[in-house]
Amino acid sequence: MRVVFSLLGAIVALSLGTVAAEAHPHVWITAKSEVVYAPDGAMTGVRHAWTFDDMFSTYALQGIETKTKGVYTREELAPLAQTNVESLKDFAYFTFAKGDGKKEKFNEPVDYYLEYKDSALTLHFLLPLKAPVTPKQLALEVFDPSYFIDFKFDDKDPIKLVGAPAACQMKFQRPNDETANTQRLNEQNFMNGDNSNYGAMFANKITVNCP
Repeated sequence: MRVVFSLLGAIVALSLGTVAAEAHPHVWITAKSEVVYAPDGAMTGVRHAWTFDDMFSTYALQGIETKTKGVYTREELAPLAQTNVESLKDFAYFTFAKGDGKKEKFNEPVDYYLEYKDSALTLHFLLPLKAPVTPKQLALEVFDPSYFIDFKFDDKDPIKLVGAPAACQMKFQRPNDETANTQRLNEQNFMNGDNSNYGAMFANKITVNCP
């Protein structure tokens, strides 16, 4: 029986403890995300769609049996998808949230699946908060602290607010924005204490202000 390896966990684990001077990405992800709200205006979670680079997608698919050569159905990819989302817990899902300055925690992903299209794998999942929040300011960051994985948000519609109150305003800052780079090393980041914070310099930052 083929052993289903983790798409993220086993590989990212190899990078932990890498010193900042040597850190560089080995896996590239193009992301789209949605910040999800309940009818009462509370933020309830984040829905991600992460598309892996072609080379890594090809590697990840090795050994998976399919009915049609070159075609991978959601059902055939389901065991790999489950292993992937389970492994993400060890890395805080690469998603860090604060509501009015207070760190928020997520439950385990739901509604997850893998999709194969145009020679690339995309991992879809919903990351629910442990409890809905209604902060005046919500701050989200998506990044790999070790910078083994590079997260680049899609050029078109990278972030959406789903069901948010009409008065809420969103700001999205990419890691290559000039205002983001020079201050990162001196900021107090979402992670605590160790040198894997190097990747915070390359964080994608979403801020939602709701009066």
